[in-house]
Amino acid sequence: MTRSLQAVAYRRPSVLESAAGGQLLGLETSRGATPMGVKDHPQFFAGFLTSPQVASAALLAVADVAAARYYQQQLRASLDPVVTGNGDRLRFESFSGCCGVYARLDVLEPGLDGGEVGHGTTNVDVNNPLREALSRIGSDDPLHLRVGPEELAVTTMDGPVVEKKVPLPDRWLRGFAEAQVIAAGFDLRAELPAADAVRFLRALPRGGGRAASAGPRWVVPSGNTLRPTTRAVPGAVCLPGPERLIALQRVLRHATALRVYGPAVAGGAAATASAWEVVLPGMRLTLTLSPDASRGFSGEGGVLDALATDEAAEDAELISVLLAWEPRVDVADLASASGLTPERVRAALIRLGTSGRVGYDTAEAAYFHRELPYDAERVERHNPRLRSARALVAAGAVALDGALGTVTAEDGHVHRVRDEAGVLSCSCLWWAKYRGGRGPCKHALAVRMVRRGDAAAERDMARVEADAR
Repeated sequence: MTRSLQAVAYRRPSVLESAAGGQLLGLETSRGATPMGVKDHPQFFAGFLTSPQVASAALLAVADVAAARYYQQQLRASLDPVVTGNGDRLRFESFSGCCGVYARLDVLEPGLDGGEVGHGTTNVDVNNPLREALSRIGSDDPLHLRVGPEELAVTTMDGPVVEKKVPLPDRWLRGFAEAQVIAAGFDLRAELPAADAVRFLRALPRGGGRAASAGPRWVVPSGNTLRPTTRAVPGAVCLPGPERLIALQRVLRHATALRVYGPAVAGGAAATASAWEVVLPGMRLTLTLSPDASRGFSGEGGVLDALATDEAAEDAELISVLLAWEPRVDVADLASASGLTPERVRAALIRLGTSGRVGYDTAEAAYFHRELPYDAERVERHNPRLRSARALVAAGAVALDGALGTVTAEDGHVHRVRDEAGVLSCSCLWWAKYRGGRGPCKHALAVRMVRRGDAAAERDMARVEADAR
């Protein structure tokens, strides 16, 4: 696993302290992107939380995921959550060290009071003393929230900073991208009222061991609850590694509903990812699970087609100029403003997701703008299937013949790629094992690249001929 250390610097540790009229939760920010460019310590909010106890528990749940590994649990993980100001809400995001769980807390407009929400994205410090202090909040006494340093401190503090060295594997960056691509294919499958939601979630296993190795579970809506089933049936939702929902236990007593999202499945389908959203007063807490506890999002391959086309890269540059930290990215509006088709806008958004510049909100079925504060451009450079596909194209290993393409691999083996109604299948072992369930193989990617290159060359020639006439 390619791995590096990234320095994350804060003016001081985040703290929960006494203040006039209540308590102050000061969340310190690191270097981040804003509409005015990159700032060292941006401030996104200064006001009150309308449900302090609920917000504290939900923030701890996001921090739990950031510090957890649900597979190979003996290894430690530590990634400070990401906070995004979208003008009308604050979003706190984290990813587990094993790359299999993505968490997001959306503190919506009803959950905030007395201050404007800024725009931008950065890391936020959630340290162990702060976690202990947040866990002791036992009432809904007034709680002032400040995300970022005080305005005066921004301009006057020149003292030492608090610096952390954060391990940043490329798999985590690819996981952020893959999770939003997969979630874009989800629909709402079930909604449970509060009492039934709490009953269902509290009955789930909380530890690893046999529960973690028993394979994926499936549930189907039944009245106001979810009924377990031994296999995928139409309308079912996969619950892969149910013990990975343990972070939701922190907020169960505040839950007003549970919403479950997933893709459409047919009988006998393989395990799929799913999203589990706890509705809270003025906020939402969502955990998205990879298809298996031992299988992180980073290998799902959902972004490869978008990465493999130069057209999407050019479109992404255009679309990125039009983004403005919107809480809901409207594809139709972007299509109108850019002159692109909705399909090309969606491909461009996937491309932007690979560098952390957009996420996907299943509750609103819409993309949102954010900028991950990491060197996320490494995602494309370090994707092994994409690198291999480009090497095959550069070596002239691809030959096209109508609906059939042949690729001569590095070891001399010839693989046949077929086009069946726009879906490329392959004779290689990767396709035989996953049947497209983890994205295209390197041979199918190489064929798609050559096809797109030929099509682009034909368009260019047609334009030249038209100009000559």
